[in-house]
Amino acid sequence: MNRMKEADRILAENLVESIMKDYEACGIAAAIIDRQGNTRYEKFWGSADLESKKEINGETIFGLASVTKSFTCLAIMQMAEEGLLGLDDPVSQYVPEFTNKNQKTVTIRHLMSHCGGFFPLPRILVGQVAESLGLKESETGDFAYNDAIASEGVRLVAQRLDEQTMESGLNGEPGEYLSYCNDGFGLLSDVIRRYGKEPSYGDYLVRHILKPLGMERSFCDFVRPSQDDNAATLYKKVDGVMKGHRDYHDNAFVLNGGGAMKSTLNDLKKYLAMYLNEGKALNGARILSQRGIREMCKPRQPYGAFGYYGYGLSIKQLDDLKVVEHGGSLPGVSSNIAWSYEADGAVIILCNTSGVPVSLISNALMRAYHGKNPLDKRDIWQEASWPEETLKAAEGTYVSGEGTQVELYIGEDGRPGVREDGKEKLLIPVSPYSAIIRNKYSDLFVKLIHSQERGLYAIAYGSRLIPKKPL
Repeated sequence: MNRMKEADRILAENLVESIMKDYEACGIAAAIIDRQGNTRYEKFWGSADLESKKEINGETIFGLASVTKSFTCLAIMQMAEEGLLGLDDPVSQYVPEFTNKNQKTVTIRHLMSHCGGFFPLPRILVGQVAESLGLKESETGDFAYNDAIASEGVRLVAQRLDEQTMESGLNGEPGEYLSYCNDGFGLLSDVIRRYGKEPSYGDYLVRHILKPLGMERSFCDFVRPSQDDNAATLYKKVDGVMKGHRDYHDNAFVLNGGGAMKSTLNDLKKYLAMYLNEGKALNGARILSQRGIREMCKPRQPYGAFGYYGYGLSIKQLDDLKVVEHGGSLPGVSSNIAWSYEADGAVIILCNTSGVPVSLISNALMRAYHGKNPLDKRDIWQEASWPEETLKAAEGTYVSGEGTQVELYIGEDGRPGVREDGKEKLLIPVSPYSAIIRNKYSDLFVKLIHSQERGLYAIAYGSRLIPKKPL
């Protein structure tokens, strides 16, 4: 039900404008729909292309990045309901390249919740794999549908996951910890490619999700958006200068299930309406059973400070609302989808600029739609202190395979401090083993990860577990 008050709408839009200024966001599209698919709010800021000043509209194509993971898990759930796989089956049963030799059994279910036991790893890029195979897109067709690239990609991903051991590379046993892992979703997309009865992962999504929903401008293609007049130019900071391009291969993982989808505001309205109606499309098509949707949205792994992760979706409490959502980030892409059954509404935020905190915009619009003050309450934390033994154990450098480097140190005042990629940040301990990093608009939750056998060996840094670098 739309309870948005004019004053709250203005507050939410002021927040958007402030974020756009601080993060130099080039263009943002936002919408709120209800369960019937009615658009209850829609607004566009900035432009799809700074040079031409082309306006954004509901048909403008944006990258979705990790919002793709919800599509991957929706496809896996469809296949499970059809009897093509079981969620508790070993991944190695479907992807024999992954031998699972150095740990307990990793199941399909584990990968859907990012708890296969893997730390973040460097991206294996689609362009690099294509080049190693001597393939050119002008000759083979779009890399998103190329079987040779997918086969080589899964071999490379499986090989390096198999190389991980508890002594070096694994964050714990399968199911023990959540740590965001694109490699795991890469394996899931290969399960879909091999057992989904379609030529590729992208073809499966088109046949079983996108066409049934009427999402005609949504796809995994890399070339198509670069040739579409109404596709957003991708913007990112390079040496402190905002630069734009239309190469949708940029930083694209070789296996598509973690982040290859592109879509529009209008298409995503149909996608979100399906979730609000627990698997039934606005046109009457049944995409997944009610039980299947509920299983996707069920809390399974702790995620951040107060949230949980289900299957390709995260679940959090936003004041008196339970919100199901997922975000995405790639060069030139910041995206977020969210819905609440209690609010009977869904929010879509799409942006063509890297690193913009669009989830905060989503929160603000969801609150405003529900008749609440849209601004975050940030006085919920009770400041604590870390015991001396914790301080000493935590001190050191933590390095992610994705490139992030975090240094925890003991300051002159005896309190813990933090630097991220060399930049000083404000660290506030909130329990004997956790803290928040206070940013201008939001707080990042940090938790120290330790065990009897390994001591303090990693930190949970937002959605990622980052291992401690040996001294």
